[in-house]
Amino acid sequence: MGKRPGFKYTAVQRLNGLMANGRKRSEAKAGARLRGESLFAFTDGRIHAFETRHGYQKIIMRFLNWCREHQNVRDHQQIDVRANEFASLYLTERIVQGYSAWTLQTERSALRMYFQDRSLAADITLPRRKRENIVRSRLPARRDTHFQPNNWPLLVNFVRACGLRREELRDLHIYDIFYKTDGQLVVHVRKGKGGKDRKVEVFPGREQAALAVKEGRGEGELVFDRLPGAMDIHAYRRRFAQELYEYFSGRALPPVEGRLKSPDFDCNAAKKVTNQLGHNRVEIIFGSYIR
Repeated sequence: MGKRPGFKYTAVQRLNGLMANGRKRSEAKAGARLRGESLFAFTDGRIHAFETRHGYQKIIMRFLNWCREHQNVRDHQQIDVRANEFASLYLTERIVQGYSAWTLQTERSALRMYFQDRSLAADITLPRRKRENIVRSRLPARRDTHFQPNNWPLLVNFVRACGLRREELRDLHIYDIFYKTDGQLVVHVRKGKGGKDRKVEVFPGREQAALAVKEGRGEGELVFDRLPGAMDIHAYRRRFAQELYEYFSGRALPPVEGRLKSPDFDCNAAKKVTNQLGHNRVEIIFGSYIR
């Protein structure tokens, strides 16, 4: 008689089955739009990005370990049957432990995806996500003291010139930095968020910072052999977005303690910035980068 698969093996196999290999989320969303379905919190029940899969798998494994250690349940079939009960208890415990609203929302989304139940733990009221509670890349952090920008001039200047994400910098090759036929220097991101590619136009006047990483290098080499873990790349990306918005709009942003009022918001400039960042959503730029 064969041995029953372990719950972790079962979890990995289930996550594999949830991957939308070769199918784009944008296509699924377009189909839902044609059918007249609501696009609020849209999901087609599949995982489209490998980064999302990686994050969700860590959450699921942590939850399954919690079921074993705190509920004394190892059988995956039992966990499936009691998924709502266990997920509710787990999230309640995480709320008491003080985890952020963003972490809790992501964990519930991962659990709902995994158990294919969009009403899972619906009775649990999660903390609201408020802009004033965002501290990442906005306030000094302990890890900032472990990163010395002067020791990484090529990297710092490059990020200030193109505003790429950490994963995009990691996968970038020398041949991805080139001039288009119109003379514009671009950085080609072949696989950004959601697997999308885009050509980021180098910030005007910072072309030399992008070209400096190519000097004496082979076209097939990675631009950066390693990225310092203590570097808050998102903070540089945010500053890139703010400076680019100021450049396109011709308007200075208010001080840090101020707010950009809606009548003063340049939507056309924001659209250009969001395309550069690979979001293509003005509300993201307004709420998370510029304001």
